[in-house]
Amino acid sequence: MNEPEVIREILGSTTPEHPRTIAVIGLSDDPLKPSHYVSAYMQQHGYKIYPINPAVPEVLGEKSYASLSDLPIKPDIVDVFRLPKFIPAIVEEMIQLGFPNLWVQQGIVNLEAARRAESAGIRVVMDHCIMVEHRNTTFA
Repeated sequence: MNEPEVIREILGSTTPEHPRTIAVIGLSDDPLKPSHYVSAYMQQHGYKIYPINPAVPEVLGEKSYASLSDLPIKPDIVDVFRLPKFIPAIVEEMIQLGFPNLWVQQGIVNLEAARRAESAGIRVVMDHCIMVEHRNTTFA
C-alpha cells in the first residue's frame, strides 16, 4: 500500500483520446469542500470524473450516480471521500464489480479494508491526496 510506483501506475498518464476515469465517492457540489476542488483539479488535468453521490443529480458538469454499481463504465480509480467506517462496504462492492484501484483520501484510514482489498487483487492508496500526488508526479 502507498508505494510510489503503485501511486504512479494508478494515476497513469491521460490523453484527450484516452482519459483516465475516476469514480469519486462522496463528491460534493460545494466548491469549498475538498472532494469538489480535488476532483475539479483532476478533471482539469484530463481525468474523466464520475460523481458517486445519491444526494445530487450533477457535479462538475457530470451526471452523478447513486453507487458504483450504477456506473456505465469500469473506472480506472475509485477515489473515496467518506468516513473510514464506509470503506469496507466500498471495498466489497469493488470486489464484486472487479474494479482495480482504490484511492482513499488523506485523513481517511481503514487498514482492515485496505488488507481486504489487496487480498482481492485491488491496488490501494490510503491516506494520500490524489491531487497532491498528481502534482508530485511528472503528469502535472
